[in-house]
Amino acid sequence: MDDFDKFYLQHEGPKVRGFVFRWLVTAFALAVSAWIVKGIEIHGILSLFFAAMVVGVLNAFVRPVVLILTLPLNILTMGLFTFVINGAMIMIASKVVRGFTVADFWSAFVGAIFISIISFLINLFVADDGHIEVIPPRW
Repeated sequence: MDDFDKFYLQHEGPKVRGFVFRWLVTAFALAVSAWIVKGIEIHGILSLFFAAMVVGVLNAFVRPVVLILTLPLNILTMGLFTFVINGAMIMIASKVVRGFTVADFWSAFVGAIFISIISFLINLFVADDGHIEVIPPRW
């Protein structure tokens, strides 16, 4: 193994592992929300994983811009408007991914709440590099 491989495994490997784990968490949260919420349907495992990737990309690039543009409304609603934005990201993903359908905005809104709760609970026990650990509360 040369020096580049050692460097990559030491520095970049954990980042990739963390990315893959968070992608799987998003896919799991999408699957659970599709199972619970009546208006969300996923047809096939490939659609599930592709939808999780599209939701992740939208949350990484589009959502921050939308959050900044709607900051006054978000402050006025004490952050609850974020769920509306998350629902909109799920609606956009459903328009892009075949096999991932969302019936209406309210289904996307409720699904966004479930996805947020499930992702939050799982990510409590995962470090940035993808290792499972208990992160103590900061109070």
